[in-house]
Amino acid sequence: MKICGLQKLTLLDFPTKTACTVFTGGCNLRCPFCHNASLVTGVAEAIDAEEFFAFLAKRKGLLQGVCISGGEPLLQKDIVSFINRIRDMGYAVKLDTNGTLPAKLKELLDSGLIDYVAMDLKNGPKEYGATVGVEGFDFGVIAESMELLRKSGIPYEYRTTVVKPLHTMESLKETASLISGGENWYLQQYTDSGEVIVPNGLSAYTDSEMELLAEEMRKITPSVRLRGL
Repeated sequence: MKICGLQKLTLLDFPTKTACTVFTGGCNLRCPFCHNASLVTGVAEAIDAEEFFAFLAKRKGLLQGVCISGGEPLLQKDIVSFINRIRDMGYAVKLDTNGTLPAKLKELLDSGLIDYVAMDLKNGPKEYGATVGVEGFDFGVIAESMELLRKSGIPYEYRTTVVKPLHTMESLKETASLISGGENWYLQQYTDSGEVIVPNGLSAYTDSEMELLAEEMRKITPSVRLRGL
C-alpha cells in the first residue's frame, strides 16, 4: 500500500463522522487543476503502513472513520486487505474515487466494506478528456460507476471542482443532466495550492459566480451544494 499523506483530523470529509484522511500515491488521470501533483505523479514521500495503523490504534474512541483518498485509491493492489484491516479496528470507511475503475469499485461495493463514497464527476462528457488530461478518454467507465453507485444502497456524493476555462455554464448543465434529483452534487471552488499540475491559464470562479452557477444547476437537479466558499 503506497501511503503518501495523512490528515489526522477532518470534520468535513466524512459526513456525520470525525475522521482522518489517508492519501494514496499514483493516479491514472492528469487533471491540470489537480492540487496534489506529488500524489498523482507518485513522487510524494511514502509513509510506512504500520505507522498509519499505529496512529489508528492510538485514536480509538476519538475517531470514528477513515477517508481513503489519493491519487486514486483503487489503483492500489492491496486496497481490499487495507480496508479490511481498518474495519477490523472498528472504523467506518469512506472512499474517494475518480470513477474510472468500475470493476474494482463494484468489488468493494459488493463486499460491504465501504460506508460512503465520494466520486469525482469532472465535467460533461464532451469536455471530459480535456478536463482529466487524457486524450480520447472513454466516458463510458464514468457512466458505469455512476450506475453502480445508484444501485449500491450505500450513501454517496458527486463532486466537481469548478475552474476556468475548463468549466462553463453549458458544460456544467451537461454534467447536471447526468444527475438525478435525489443525488448529492457538490460544486467545489478551485484553489491554487501552489502544487497544481498545469497552473498556467487556470483561475477560480468568484463566490458570486459560484452562487450563480449553483442556482442555474438547481433548475436541472435540485440537490446541488457549494463547497469551498
